[in-house]
Amino acid sequence: MNRPTPKHTAPNLTFPVLDGNEWQINNQQPENFTLVVFYRGLHCPLCKKYLQQLEELLPEFKERGVNVIAVSMDSESRARLSRQKWELSELQLGYNLDLETAKNWGLYLSKAVKDGEPDTFSEPGLFLIDNNNQVYYSAINSNPWGRPYLPSFVKAVDYIVSSGYPARGEML
Repeated sequence: MNRPTPKHTAPNLTFPVLDGNEWQINNQQPENFTLVVFYRGLHCPLCKKYLQQLEELLPEFKERGVNVIAVSMDSESRARLSRQKWELSELQLGYNLDLETAKNWGLYLSKAVKDGEPDTFSEPGLFLIDNNNQVYYSAINSNPWGRPYLPSFVKAVDYIVSSGYPARGEML
């Protein structure tokens, strides 16, 4: 399986967002980065906490020229329930991530093991994509725990931009 690799062009990524538009990675023009957070979906209480923290940090990311998006394989109705139940008024939420795209991004996939879970869903992933659409950083998880600590990314962006620190991990 291929996976997105630093210093290489990010795989295609297109999906609908709850504001009624279509989000495309190729159309992003961030000052510095686009932060793409793949989450498991409405059934995941750890995703709820993670996305709530992400929403709290949106102003800090925006100040640093970072566009933020979160997406799952959930349907539109499940994504709307996540927005409502998790009180996510500002975070842009995408939905209907397709299986092929999840695979192209190297995400782990899981089958439902309990009621309330979709038949198939992606496990978490977090990617920092630079303003040239190149992968800068990736973290792919096989379970909902162990995800990157979001406040550290605010400081990381400060350091990356101020020092010109290069993407690392470009060799497989």
